[in-house]
Formats: sequence, structure tokens, C-alpha cells
Amino acid sequence: MSSPAPSPAFPITPLLPEIRGSLSAHPRLVLEAPPGAGKTTQVPLALLDEPWARGRRILMLEPRRVAARAAAGFMAKQRGEAVGETVGYRIRFENKISARTRIEVVTEGILTRMIQDDPMLESVAAILFDEFHERHLSADLGLALALDVQAQLREDLRIVVMSATLDGERLARFLDAPRLSSEGRGFPVTVAHFPARRDEPAEVQARRAIEHALASHPGDVLVFLPGQREIVRLAAMLDGLPRDVAVLPLHGELPVERQAEVLQPDPQGHRRVVLATNVAESSVTLPGVRVVIDSGLAREPRYDPNSGFARLEVVAISQASADQRAGRAGRVAEGWTYRLWPQSQRLEPQRRAEIAQVELAALALELAAWGSDQLRFVDPPPAGALGAARELLQRLGALGESGGVTPLGQRMLALGTHPRLAAMLLSAPAGVARALACDLAALIEARDPLRGGGDALAARWRALAAFRQGRAPADAHRSALAAIDAAARQWRRRLREDGAAPATIEAHLLGDRLSHAYPDRIGYQHPQDPRRYALANGRMARLFDDSALFGEPWIVANELRYEAKDALIQRGAPVDESFLRAEFPDRFVTGDAVRWDAGRRALSAQRETRFDRIVLEARSAGSVDPALAAQALTDAVRELGLEALPWSESLGQWRERVRCLRDWMPELGLPDLSDEALLADLDRWLRPAFAGKRRLDALDESELAEALKSPLDWSLRQRGDALAPTRHTVPSGMERRIEYAHGQPPVLAVKLQELFGLAETPRIADGRVPLTLHLLSPGGRPLQVTQDLRGFWERTYPEVKKEMKGRYPKHPWPDDPWTAQATHRAKPRGT
Repeated sequence: MSSPAPSPAFPITPLLPEIRGSLSAHPRLVLEAPPGAGKTTQVPLALLDEPWARGRRILMLEPRRVAARAAAGFMAKQRGEAVGETVGYRIRFENKISARTRIEVVTEGILTRMIQDDPMLESVAAILFDEFHERHLSADLGLALALDVQAQLREDLRIVVMSATLDGERLARFLDAPRLSSEGRGFPVTVAHFPARRDEPAEVQARRAIEHALASHPGDVLVFLPGQREIVRLAAMLDGLPRDVAVLPLHGELPVERQAEVLQPDPQGHRRVVLATNVAESSVTLPGVRVVIDSGLAREPRYDPNSGFARLEVVAISQASADQRAGRAGRVAEGWTYRLWPQSQRLEPQRRAEIAQVELAALALELAAWGSDQLRFVDPPPAGALGAARELLQRLGALGESGGVTPLGQRMLALGTHPRLAAMLLSAPAGVARALACDLAALIEARDPLRGGGDALAARWRALAAFRQGRAPADAHRSALAAIDAAARQWRRRLREDGAAPATIEAHLLGDRLSHAYPDRIGYQHPQDPRRYALANGRMARLFDDSALFGEPWIVANELRYEAKDALIQRGAPVDESFLRAEFPDRFVTGDAVRWDAGRRALSAQRETRFDRIVLEARSAGSVDPALAAQALTDAVRELGLEALPWSESLGQWRERVRCLRDWMPELGLPDLSDEALLADLDRWLRPAFAGKRRLDALDESELAEALKSPLDWSLRQRGDALAPTRHTVPSGMERRIEYAHGQPPVLAVKLQELFGLAETPRIADGRVPLTLHLLSPGGRPLQVTQDLRGFWERTYPEVKKEMKGRYPKHPWPDDPWTAQATHRAKPRGT
């Protein structure tokens, strides 16, 4: 073992005793420290010799592979050891650990797999969540699982959440944990907004900013861009820089040695321009950077639960990310940051949690395997996205009808990839099919290797096959193909597949394999419009005008972009119908179907042959099955909305009364009658009312009322009527109507003269809720709105009387309204 490297003083060093003391007394801690403070590399080392950690490991979740390798390498160097001794790392397809390893830096789903496989975590003393502010789904899930383990099994497990920019107060409350902050060490950074010229492309503005920075400031330049595509374009525009300036890319798909090169100073002492994604935003230190140029953009996944489609979008970063990026310029000396957006543009304060905006199939499968939906998430997963994810998992065979994990689902989890790809890999028989599945998994997970675009997945696979034979096509990125080839080899090793992929194949063989990953996106050509496809999930999609897939009767789409009418097929392959019939025989069915015909506003009955939700053939079925008719009418309401039902005014008010009482008196246990709840539960309360009916307008008001009231028994209906009455008897002896609207106070509109002698505002709901009085003139015009009748008589009535007495002389305006006789009439003649 070489001698340890001298330990430099880090800003967080003075805080380490307090961190150790806090974790000795409390099992959870929130640690805030700015970039460069040393939290990533110093905190794990500081905890190694704590009494509660002896003989056990410390796990640290790092959001990116680049940062995981760098952190492990730096800690090992400090101890004078090689990576894999006391300090090691585990990332996908790669690990450097040994029996001696005490600190493991892990990424992606590695932590989740470790907890799922060994919930007791007997060999683990602490779990550290680094850069938690990035709010990756894997970090949120890992924290939720760790908290459950701590609560149920391991009270002594330490959990530390660390970040440079997060809402520490909120997180500390959520965790019921102490909160410590390090001031950090940074040099002043001058921030300026670099102006764009009229109609100037973003890359041109970035190039001008780089040229200005190199001419005006010392040191290296770090440029933040949304993704690899933008990095390649900007790098091509920087050919004219001086020869002593090196232009280097930095992103997660670079080979390890290229990443390591960027993290070290230039061997010739040249200045460097590093073009990076937000992989450089945290956890890695780039030596020599004095200038940051920030595009203000990042490429992040966004998910629409209504469409079921996920896609990467270029979005504006948060203010917290902008501050963190700027801080990279002040690590070694005074620095400068140029922002490529207008100073007037306002950013969101914090990054949105990934759990709120991505497809959740992997999360849903992990939750099913854990056996509980009751995990504590910092931000809970959206119900719509989680429901769509579970539906997909059932299509893939990972979940059974009861929601439990199937044996196939367990095998899918063990692969540590998206459930779609896991299903495809596990469905492939050994040999050519499995090798092709490995190629497809690598292709789908990687960036597009072709410059020319197009929607044929076969073109990407053929470029990969050509690369393997030493003749990559001119329109392909060789580095991308090399990374895809390496990933495919890793998958073949993982699946113990000895055979290599063939040199040539028919395109439909790719589609055949893809159909197991995207069973919901298998498409059948529309008989009248050959560019449109009906998808197995019941939606429609269309091809590009110059699509290479044009003319294929069956396709499977692995990339779709959701649009208002049809989804746009961005990538896919043809699939053979005979293969579908052999692999998915249970999805080809013939039976009667009843649907709502919006044009005729009536039901139509057909005998249909379908593949999943794709209608392949249909003919009239004559009579309508009553059960199918009731379901079809219910589905029509689901599509048209509740306004398609025959609401009467009194029923609408009854519904509002129940909704108000549900808020005012939750102990009654009244049902949720909001639009969302009623639409979600149509099959239970509305479908029985359509029994024997063939048209929507056959349902009358009384039948709708009984269906809506069905969840309430007779006594609860009576109690509701008493607590939220429809009318109120006023001192004049007349009954006046009470108006209800959910979320607003109940309203009693009444002429002022009818309330003479009444001192206090009437109340309902066992006296909990005052009525809002709309006091009217004799002509029915509003005079005052109040919930304080006593205050009105005392302070406002004299002014109202003075103004109204001349306008309505035939009506009483007594000086003392407290003792006057209430009336709804004018004064008798002669008085």
C-alpha cells in the first residue's frame, strides 16, 4: 500500500465532529454544504471509525457514474490505497469492491437492489444520499425504502441526506432529523447575462461567449449544454479556436478513460473548454475552471399519464441549479459566469422531483416487490402515472391480476433495467433471438447513433452490424456505436448468451423482439389511411411523411411523441403477424362489442375480431346485449363527461350540499361526489342505472338521483337533509332557499324587512357554519352581503335606512329593527 496522500483542508472539515456527534445521538441527519465543501469525499471517511459503524459498510448513493468513480478514486487516494480496497464503487455492469471494502459508492438502481435483496441490511451501518437536490427517482425510492427498513427492522441504521442546494428545512421536518450546514469555501464569482443578437441561434451565442471568455479571462472554460446533441454541434463550431485550447466533451455516455481525462489537468498545460451536460453540475471537480458559460437548459424526462408516453424535453433549469453551476467558476480562484438567457427571465426556485414527471413502471414494480404502497416519499408518486404503470406491468406479465409480482416480474427486477427491456430480454430464446434482444436493449438505452434521423430502428441496427465489421456508415457516430456494442456485450454476458448477433437480418425480427417490450404499442395499419396505425392500447399514431416504415401492415413503436390528435411514431420496426399470433394467441379474440356512436347518439352492436384493443374486423351483430349496453353507456359518460347526464337543479344542489357537508363534518363519512371521484367510480354507481337501456336519454332525473344517492343509507340521507337544509324559515314566517356551492359558504338571499327582530346570523351543520346573508331591498336588489347580522343592524342599517326610505316609502324602515315586526309585505294603506 502506498502512503496516504496529505489531506487538504476542506471547508466541511470543522463540521465533521458535529456530524459525528449528531449521528451518535440521532439516526438521521440532513447535511447542507455548497459545491466544493468536500461533503462527498470527507463525510464517509469521517464516519468509518464511529462505534456504530465498526465492522459494517457505509453506502453512498451517487446520482451519476462519472461522479461515483471520481468520488471513490479521490477517497481511496486520500487513504493511499487503490480503489476496491477500503473504498470501492458499484455501478451498472461494473464494480470495484473486495472483502475489505467498507465504503461503497453506488449508483442508479444498485441501492434499490441491495435493499430489496437484503432488507435487514445487517452489514450496513449507514446510507448516505449525495446530491439529493437532483431528486432522481432512484434516490427518492432508495430513501423511502431505507426509512421503511429503519422504522420496521433497523432502528440503528443511519440515514444522511446531503445536498448543495435543497430545501433543508422542509426535508428535516419530513425526516424528523437534525439539520447541519457548512459554509463552504468559494471565491467570488461575477455573474453576467451574455446578450444574444437578433435571431441568433443558441450555439452561435455560446461560441461568442466562449471566444469572449478565452480573450478576457484566465483559466479553463466550462460550458453547460442540454445534452450530447448540442455538445457535438457546438464542438464542430469551435474548430477555429487557437491550437493551444483543447475542446473536450463531458457526458455520461463517454468511455471511462475519456471521462477520467476531463477530470485531470491538461498534460501539456493547454487551456481547456469543457462542453458538459449537467453531469458536471455536482460531485465532480474540474481543475482549472475559472469561467462558466451556462445555457440555462437541461434535457429531462417528462411523462403524460393521459397518453402513456414519456419523452425527453429540453427545459429551463431551476434557480438552485443555476447557482450551483455558477459556483463551479469559483472553486480555485475568482471566477466569472455568463448566463445565456435574459436577466428578466425568472427560474423556478428548485428542481422538480423526477417522480412527478417520469414514467413509473420501474417504481411500480419495486413497490409491488416490496409488498407495500405505504412507503414515505418526500413527494408521493402521482396516482395517474402509477395506475398507468401498473396497467403496463400487467401487459408485460410482471404483475398478476391481484397486483402481486409474478415469477417473471421477479426475474425482471433482477436484471436492473426498465421493465419493458427486461421483459424483452427474458422472452428471447437462446441464440440469435437473445443476441438481437441484447442489441436492442443497448440501442434503446443509448443516444441515437445516426446523424440523419429517420424512424427505422433497423437502420440503427444495421449501422451497429456494419461497425462490428469495421465499416460504419458515414452518417453514424462511431463513438456512439462503440458504446452500444460494448453495452450489448455486457447484456450478453449478463444473460449468459455465448452467440453473437448475426451480420444481417430481416427487419421484422427486430419488431418481433420489440413486441415483448412494447406490447401496448403494437400497431395495425388503418384500412383507409395507410399512414395511421391503431395501437394495442386503444390510441392512434401516425408516421412521418417520409417514413421508412410506410406500407408495413403491422409495426411496433419504441418511441412515440404525444400530440393532440395522433401520436407521432419516431422510431419503430415492422412485426410479423404470424409471430404475434404465435406469441400472443390470447390477445386475438372474437366477440360482441357495444359502443357509443357519438354521431347517432345511440349504441351500435358489432361482432368484432380484435388484437388487444385493435379492431381487425367488424360486422353488425344485430341485437344488443343488455350488460354490454350498460357498460357502453357508462363508457360514453366517461368520454362525454357528467354533463351528459340529466341533472335537475334540485339534484345538483343535493350534490353540492353533500360535498359541503363532507368538508364541514368529515366525521359523517360522506362519499366524495367531486367530478373526478364520480368519473373514476362510474362502474359502481352509474352502470346499474343503465340496466335495460339503449340510449343515454333513456335515463331520467329520478333514476339518476337514486343512482347518485345509492352510497348513502336512509338514515344518513335524513341526517344530511337536517344538517344542510334546502330552505330556512325567516322571522317573516316565509321559507327562503339556501344556495350551496362546494368550497363557498352557503347563501340565504332574503329581503331585509323579513329579518326584523333577528339578532344573530342563522347557522347550519350543527351550528358550525354561518349562512352568508344576501340582504335585499324591497325591489330584490342587493343591499349588503354579511355573515354578521348583529353588526349590520348596529353599524350599517342606519345608513341603509336613510338611503332606502325615500326610494321605498311603502315599506317599513323602523328606527329600531330589533323589536320591529318582520314582514314580507308593504305597509298597509294609510300607514
